[in-house]
Amino acid sequence: MEERSPMLSLEAVPTETTTIVQVETADNEEKEIILHRQNGDVTAWVNACQHYRHIPIDKGEGAAMRNGEFVCQNHGAYFEADSGYCTFGPCEGAYLDSVDVAVEDGDVYLTDENYDFVGTGPLETDDTDLASTSNVEF
Repeated sequence: MEERSPMLSLEAVPTETTTIVQVETADNEEKEIILHRQNGDVTAWVNACQHYRHIPIDKGEGAAMRNGEFVCQNHGAYFEADSGYCTFGPCEGAYLDSVDVAVEDGDVYLTDENYDFVGTGPLETDDTDLASTSNVEF
């Protein structure tokens, strides 16, 4: 049996926002995954709004949240933290792409066979990226 290492401790996953880990697909594509802790469990989602998939939910400092939902700061879409369901906004009815994780002995493990864990924190960004940082005021 292959020995695996935890991505991070359960206590390192926030309850009021998200944290980012880096993963890689079988096609060597790097992606960001956001993790959120609720009631001792952790949910994980690909860090991409369903309206425009190049826009991250967590821009590197934790996702904005209101009433237990992630808020896309670009489009104002709301996603339930426990199901990934979009309850409001231009992609209402869509779901964030889920990623399988497990909590064992106080640590969080990546269990999704579609990804390999690379590291913690956001991916390096391109300073020439002209993507908007926000269209929604908080």
